[in-house]
Amino acid sequence: MPGPERDDEVDLLIDAWSQRLPGVDLTPLDVMSRLRRVAARLSRLRSAAFRTAKLAAWEFDVLAALRREEPPHQLSPAQLIEATMTSSAGMSARLASLMERGLIERQRNPKDGRSVLVRLTDEGAARVDSAMSELARREEEALAPLGDRERAALVHLLRLMMTDES
Repeated sequence: MPGPERDDEVDLLIDAWSQRLPGVDLTPLDVMSRLRRVAARLSRLRSAAFRTAKLAAWEFDVLAALRREEPPHQLSPAQLIEATMTSSAGMSARLASLMERGLIERQRNPKDGRSVLVRLTDEGAARVDSAMSELARREEEALAPLGDRERAALVHLLRLMMTDES
């Protein structure tokens, strides 16, 4: 991997564009293009970690939302839609697939017989726990070049960038 003093692919990209568009300030690309590349790397890392537990990223998202709840690890479909930012139709298909695989179960809501609750099965919990453990291990590897101060600074800067989500 190139060191900080050497040009990387983003530096080369900016140099090329600056020749084509000399009047445009391309300095935001220094940050944003690197963030995009880091996000793509993170997506690949997450997918690989989830595959070790035989889960797709969307399956992990639904199972993780359930696992984070106190036992018996259950939510309504509406709560899952909100937690995973998925459409109602998309969630219905996801829940059907996860139920077919034995990772979740549906049951009538005892407080409202017209609605259902989605509950994590033991197999679903084992899979999502395995995937999360593997994800944490791989993310730690990816962050290994950064010291504690650098990590704290990065977290601070990313939080600042997240405050203006549009």
